[in-house]
Amino acid sequence: MRRALIWLSLVGWVAVALSASAATGRVIKVLPQFLDLKGRNSTTPSLYERDLYQATLRQNTNLCSGMRFHVQWKAKDQPTAPLKLWLELRGVAHGDYPKHLTLEKPVESHSRYSHWTRFDLVGEAYKEFGQVTAWRVTLREGDRLLGEQKSFLW
Repeated sequence: MRRALIWLSLVGWVAVALSASAATGRVIKVLPQFLDLKGRNSTTPSLYERDLYQATLRQNTNLCSGMRFHVQWKAKDQPTAPLKLWLELRGVAHGDYPKHLTLEKPVESHSRYSHWTRFDLVGEAYKEFGQVTAWRVTLREGDRLLGEQKSFLW
């Protein structure tokens, strides 16, 4: 009797382990960067110069033509639904509520390594939205949340 109970519990655990094959994932890093009037985030390949240029663009908003968000993400296992990255932005409040904008991109995970995806907010969309005060990036499998990163003010 005891042996049958042990086998039954082992078969149950194996069945649970095999049925739990949903994808897992996370958002590793988000790099929000301003773009100048020529669409560049830096004038040289140096990271120090890029940070200095970003500080200059942050101080002089009349030199900015948009924002770019570089998102590093990773997903393991095969997803049962399509993967999507969502970028949600909040802006300066005009009236009762702050402006809100959602951008989404379908993504595919081909390997176990991380991937980079780029979101651009440029041109008229950037001018209409105004200053970005907070952001959140989520990785979703269908309606299920796999991972997120958000700014301090979110």
